[in-house]
Amino acid sequence: MSSHHFVIMVFSFCSLLFSIHVPFATSLSFSFNFSDPGSYCAPDADIACAGDAFFHAPFMELTMNDISEGNNHSIGRVWYAQPVPLWDKATGEVASFNTSFSFQIRPVNTDYSADGMAFFLGHYPSGIPLGSYGGNLGLFNGRNNKNATGSDRIVAVEFDTFRNLRVDDDDNHVGIDVNSIVSVVSTSPDKKLTLGTTMTAEISYENSTEKLSVILWISETSYRINTSIDMKLCLPEEVAIGFSASTGSSIEVHRVLSWSFNSTLAGKSSSTLLPGAAPETVSSKSQGKVQATIAFSVAIFSVLVCSFMGFLLRKQRVWKKANQTSDGEFEDENDKAEFEKGVGPRRYHYSELAAATGNFAEEKKLGRGGFGHVYQGCLRIDDKDRHVAIKKLSSESSVQGRKEFEAEIKIISRLRHRNLVQLIGWCDSCKGLLIVYELVSEGSLDKHIYNRGGLLKWPERYNIIIGLGSALRYLHSEWEQSIVHGDIKPSNIMLDASYNTKLGDFGLARLVDHGAKSETTKVVMGTAGYIDPELVNTRRPSTGSDVYSFGIVLLEVVSGRHPVAESEDKFFVLLRWVWDLHSKNTILEVVDKRLRDGAEMDERQMERVLVVGLWCAHPDRSERPSMAQAMHVLQSEDAKLPELRPQMYRAEPVLAMLDLEHGYTDLSVWTSSSGCTAVGSDA
Repeated sequence: MSSHHFVIMVFSFCSLLFSIHVPFATSLSFSFNFSDPGSYCAPDADIACAGDAFFHAPFMELTMNDISEGNNHSIGRVWYAQPVPLWDKATGEVASFNTSFSFQIRPVNTDYSADGMAFFLGHYPSGIPLGSYGGNLGLFNGRNNKNATGSDRIVAVEFDTFRNLRVDDDDNHVGIDVNSIVSVVSTSPDKKLTLGTTMTAEISYENSTEKLSVILWISETSYRINTSIDMKLCLPEEVAIGFSASTGSSIEVHRVLSWSFNSTLAGKSSSTLLPGAAPETVSSKSQGKVQATIAFSVAIFSVLVCSFMGFLLRKQRVWKKANQTSDGEFEDENDKAEFEKGVGPRRYHYSELAAATGNFAEEKKLGRGGFGHVYQGCLRIDDKDRHVAIKKLSSESSVQGRKEFEAEIKIISRLRHRNLVQLIGWCDSCKGLLIVYELVSEGSLDKHIYNRGGLLKWPERYNIIIGLGSALRYLHSEWEQSIVHGDIKPSNIMLDASYNTKLGDFGLARLVDHGAKSETTKVVMGTAGYIDPELVNTRRPSTGSDVYSFGIVLLEVVSGRHPVAESEDKFFVLLRWVWDLHSKNTILEVVDKRLRDGAEMDERQMERVLVVGLWCAHPDRSERPSMAQAMHVLQSEDAKLPELRPQMYRAEPVLAMLDLEHGYTDLSVWTSSSGCTAVGSDA
C-alpha cells in the first residue's frame, strides 16, 4: 500500500469515528470604521439599524439629535446583522471574545442630559422593546427591566448619563447589566461621560474564568470594572451584538465612530449531532446512561484503533525515510504534519502557480526583496478569475527562510481583519517556497511616500495611520493570543484602491499569550531604523517593540523622510531630528514640505500624530503606550496629549554600531528572507 493511500485510510477512519460528536469552530472577527463610506443600515448590509438609529458619516447615530424637531423619547439600536454564536450546546464550549469601540455622548441642551447608551448581547434577531425609552436605554421595557426572561434576556455594558430613582446610583456611571437595568457592578468616572469627547471602551470575556471585563478610556484616564457571568445560563446559544441608546425628556447625541469585534467561536461545521434526547423521564434517563456507556466505550475503542494506526503510519515513515533520499521539501515529516495542521488557506501545486504567472515571467514581476520576488498572477477562486500576488522565496532559502515561511503561513492563515492582507494559499516545493496573497492594487506605502511624481495627501496619510493602528491593536489585544508582528515598516504596509491599510509580511511574527512575556531570542531580526533599542539589549520581542516601530512609521509618514539616511558627510536620524524640533516647540517643521500650506493641511492633527509617534518611540519601553492607548489619543481630538520631556532621544544600539560601508562591528549580521537586518552575538 502506498504512503498516500495509507494516510487517506487512517484519516478517513478516524474522521468517521469522531465526526459524530466533534463539530469544530473557527474564530469570528470584524472591524468597522464609520468614517469610511458604506451602505450601513441597508437591507443586505453588515450593520442593521432599528428605531431612530441612522448612519451619517463619520458616525453611526443611535438616537435623534435635533432638538428643533422635538425628538425626545428617542430609541435606537445598531447591531451586527448576522447571529453571533456565544456557546455550543453540543460541546459545551463558550466563546471568549473581545470588542473595542470609540464613541461620543453629548447633550444637545447643555443644561440637561439623558439618558445614555450601551453595548449589548441579546436575542437574535434583535428588536427594540416597547416603552424602553429613557432610563431603560432601549434594552428593557418597564415590566421586565429588573428580571428579563426568555427572548428579552440581555447582558450589557451601560454608559449611563441620567440618574433614575430606584435603579441608578448617580448620573455618570459605567455598569454591567445582566438581565436587569440595575447594574451588578458599576463605577463612576471622575470625568463626565457627556463632555462630547471621543471615548474608547474595551470589553472582553474569558471563557476559562467566566469573567467579563470593561475598560473605559476618557482622555488619558482609564476606568475598569469586571464581574463573573455564566453566559450559558444568561443568554441563548446565538446572540445579536451591538449598541442601544435612548433619551427621555432631554435630548442627547449618542455616536459610535468605530467598532471591532473578535470571538473564538464562529460557527459549527456542517456535521450534525444525533437526534436530541426525549424529554427527561425516568426511562429516558436510564436510556441516556446506556447511551453514554456505549458512547464512552466507542470513544475508547476509537482512540486505541487510531493510536495503533498512527503507530503503523509512523513506522512506515521511518522505513521510508531510511530507504529514500529527502526531496528537500521538509527536513522532517513530523515537522511537515505539524506545519500543515490547522492551516486554512489552500495548498497549491507549484505547477498551478507557475501557470498563473506565465512561468514567473519577468513582465509579471511586481517587486523584489531579500526573500526573492513577488509576481502578479491570476487564479480561479470560487468560480471567479482573481488577481493575486505570489511571493516566491528562492530555492536556496536558508533554514531561517523556511522558519519565516512557516511562521507566516501558520499565523496569518488564522487572522481576519480588514487592515490585514488576506492569505489565499501557499506552496512548498523543492523549486521554492511560495505564498499567495490577495493583490492589493496600490502597492506598498513606501512607494507612495517617496513618489516625487505624485503626492499622498494628508487625509490619505492619516487614514493609513489609523488603519495600521487598528491592525496592530487587533494583533496585540483583540485576538485570542497576542501577536508581535516584528517588522513594521512602510514596505510591509500595502494600500488598496481606496488607500486603506493592509498590513502584510508576518515572517518575523511571534505568538505570545496575553499577559505573558515572550521568549528571548539569540538573533535580533528587523530593519535598521525601525528596531526597538531595548530589543537589542533584552533580546525579547514584545508588543512594545511593535509600538516603537509604529511610532517611527508615524514620523516617516508625516515627514516623508527615511528613518535613517547617509549623505557624503552626515548621518541623518529622523527620530533624533523630531525630538530636537519638539524640544524647541517647532515640531510642525517636521511636516513634509509638499503638504505645507495645502488646503487639506490639518496642523492640530499633524501635531497629534507626531507627538504620539514620539510617545510610541520613547526610549523607555515602560513609558510607551499600548496600541489601544495610542489609538485613543490619535482618534480623539479631545484626548490630552502625553507630556514628553523636551529631549528623550538616545542612539539606538543598532545605529550606534552601524557602518554602512563595512557592516556592524562586534555583531554578526545577515539579511532575513524578508529583507530584514539580523543582529546576533558571535558567542
